Amino acid sequence: MSSPPSKGRALLCSLLLLGAWPASNAEDAFSELKLKEYFSSSPASKASLVYFRREASQSVDVFLEQLENSVEALRDYGISVLKVNCLREERSGYCREDSSVGKAYLFKGQVLIRELPTDALFSVDAVVANVLFALLFNEVKYVSTLEDLQNLENALQGQSDLVFAYVRAVGTAEHRVLMEAAFVYGSLHRFALTTEVTLLKSIYDEESNVPASKLFFFHCQMAADLGQPCRRTPMEQPLTTLNVHKFLKLMGEPLVMEVMADPEKVSTAHLQLGLPLIFILTQKETLEADRRTAEFVAWRLLGKAGVILLSRGAVGLEFLLRYNVAIKTAAEGVKYLVLKDTDEIVALVEGGKQSGPVPEYEEEEEEEEDAGESYEQEIQDDQVVESIVRDRKHELPLGHIQTLTEDSFIPALAASDCMVLLFYASWEAVSLVVMQSYVEVAARLEGTPGTSLARVNCWDWPRLCTRQNVTQFPTIKLYEKGGRTLTYSGMWGTEAMLSFIELSRTPSPVRLTTSGEVEEFLSGKPPPLSSSVSVLGLFDSSMHDAQEAFVEAAAALDGYVTTGIYSGEEAAVLSSKYQVPLPGLLLTRPESSKRTTLRLSKSSAQDVAELIRRALLEPFPEITVGNLPEYFQFQKPLLILFSSGALSQADEGEMRLLAREENLLACWLNLEKTPVGRGILKAYFGSPLPPLPLLVWVNPHSGGQVFAFPPGQSITKASVLTWVEKLESGLEVPSTTLSDEDWKPRLPAYDFLSRMAPSLPEFTIYSWRSNQREEGAAVPGDDKVVEVREDPVEDSAMAEPEKELPTGRDLRGTAPRLAAREKQAKRHVEL
Repeated sequence: MSSPPSKGRALLCSLLLLGAWPASNAEDAFSELKLKEYFSSSPASKASLVYFRREASQSVDVFLEQLENSVEALRDYGISVLKVNCLREERSGYCREDSSVGKAYLFKGQVLIRELPTDALFSVDAVVANVLFALLFNEVKYVSTLEDLQNLENALQGQSDLVFAYVRAVGTAEHRVLMEAAFVYGSLHRFALTTEVTLLKSIYDEESNVPASKLFFFHCQMAADLGQPCRRTPMEQPLTTLNVHKFLKLMGEPLVMEVMADPEKVSTAHLQLGLPLIFILTQKETLEADRRTAEFVAWRLLGKAGVILLSRGAVGLEFLLRYNVAIKTAAEGVKYLVLKDTDEIVALVEGGKQSGPVPEYEEEEEEEEDAGESYEQEIQDDQVVESIVRDRKHELPLGHIQTLTEDSFIPALAASDCMVLLFYASWEAVSLVVMQSYVEVAARLEGTPGTSLARVNCWDWPRLCTRQNVTQFPTIKLYEKGGRTLTYSGMWGTEAMLSFIELSRTPSPVRLTTSGEVEEFLSGKPPPLSSSVSVLGLFDSSMHDAQEAFVEAAAALDGYVTTGIYSGEEAAVLSSKYQVPLPGLLLTRPESSKRTTLRLSKSSAQDVAELIRRALLEPFPEITVGNLPEYFQFQKPLLILFSSGALSQADEGEMRLLAREENLLACWLNLEKTPVGRGILKAYFGSPLPPLPLLVWVNPHSGGQVFAFPPGQSITKASVLTWVEKLESGLEVPSTTLSDEDWKPRLPAYDFLSRMAPSLPEFTIYSWRSNQREEGAAVPGDDKVVEVREDPVEDSAMAEPEKELPTGRDLRGTAPRLAAREKQAKRHVEL
């Protein structure tokens, strides 16, 4: 079977063939011909739709009427429509009753291409669609499954773009539109077609009702990540010839154009087709950032508006320093605007919203304060951001928290014995959530002598935050007179931060000189010590190396545990009284009278700190999101008892016996207190969840195999150990196997403050969202509890600010402001 004309030459060849066809046939294209006459005069590349008529009937007359109406439509593509009278062609094989009844034949020259049932040619649209579909069978691929579509995408990546359409049925008007577009644009793009509703829903779920047709443009030629789905742009308009032509014309335009001309003189295909042009103003210092912003906006507005990067260096555009965006329409010309974020640019195009007069900066700030509660409600994907949007009308009581600037930072530290500082960014969601906990901490500590709480908005004062070694938001630091600085690295809850502040105010370690002071220390006095584990280091006067290691370890644990040290003459007596070997440690917990003794066999500070951390862990812990990393680091098989509440006395007793085993880590998880446990069980065993309590064995050393304790058996030490032996011998089949994929942050961290260099002019426009996707952003507020580290205060940090450098206020209106409606935190209405 011969293939149709090549795509690039199809239309041209068709027009030339029309000129080569006999004039009499062109005038009377649907006249009856003898078969011999047709074959002798038809060019080899000429396509013809031929109907062999045997007898007259009403149904045949209806079909011939539609066929005759299709003559002019098919002639545009170089396809003739003919009929042969079988009464004069008895010898023709096409005139046999079994061959000609209910069929039309598509030829190319004398070669038969396809037989077409006449009941499928029920209208002009059906005739044109089916004939072109048959001729372009190598050019337009029919796909029926998502796998077929993905394979087609993979084959086209880096080579050609794909035009993909869903139509309800073959032979419809929409099918004809697609085939005509494929005939004309087949040399530029590949085309594909489906009538499967399930395939449409798998790639397009924005409509509840299935549309009559839908067209997509798959950007496969520019795909950078082979094997991944191509970026897709749906055509929003109905599938008509004019709409498809406009849509494909726009898809062929550059994503972003860069010009240095007067916008009044700029014209593109978008403007000619009645669509607006968006100009994003840029300059040399921020060109790369603005180019990423322009690309981000262009993808969101693809097919709806053109996006142009306009250089402020163009002659005669000096007055544009006040603006960051311009819009041009054929009806209204060019209008210059000041917009805050990329969402406003999109709303300007999609909703036809217009910006009012552009105020000076001070007026703009007052206007924001007055209208701070009038922002439109947004739908957020991120739960933290969603909470900020939901609670932004709630005004936080910030009276107990001092606001510091570059000028007031040093005087404030000098006036306070202990200053707790929250470094945050007013446009960053986690910072604003932590601010709520920080306000609660300030209320609890109100009136505490010698302790002050303050905040620094790093968005306004980036150089101050850089000098304080703040590289992620939020960050809490504690400054004491004398130069000691601690950085908080715990969880962001109110109680955790409050405990850190209270414990940090106590010397670490506490120097004890008498046996009475040792007894008071171990009993949890004074009151601030009663909320923490107390660690006493006992040494005799000759153990200098061990003492120094303990002092360094105590400094590393400052804010987390309370430490004391005794190295006096009564060390031997206290060692005998508390049964602590020298050098050794004695750990006491305020909630119980139990004491733990440890011998220091190593003299490095790191080893001592690690020994203390491990000793603080519970022998039979309740696993939570916060403490799981601490126990998982031992890399022992986990024996987890899942429960929907408190454990029964029998189960807890047996589990505590199992906790004494060295080759496993026995623990339990309460689904009422830690709801994420339900998701864990669902991942292990699917739905519905198994009945509780449920004992589960998770072994990281066996490839992450998960086993469930047999139902109906009582949980006893003997039965569980027997079951574990079977698991280790490979006699049981695991319920599931965990993935060995590394658990890493979704995005790499980067130095926010270096991105906010104040050298950027005040009028810069920048999409933080698009840059976040491309370069990654730090995700502060991780619930993982890590050690508190001590940071030395650099001399440069306490120096006077450099007066010749721009302050943080000069940055307002630059990069991150485009992505968030950032405001001075006078009232914090964003919370």
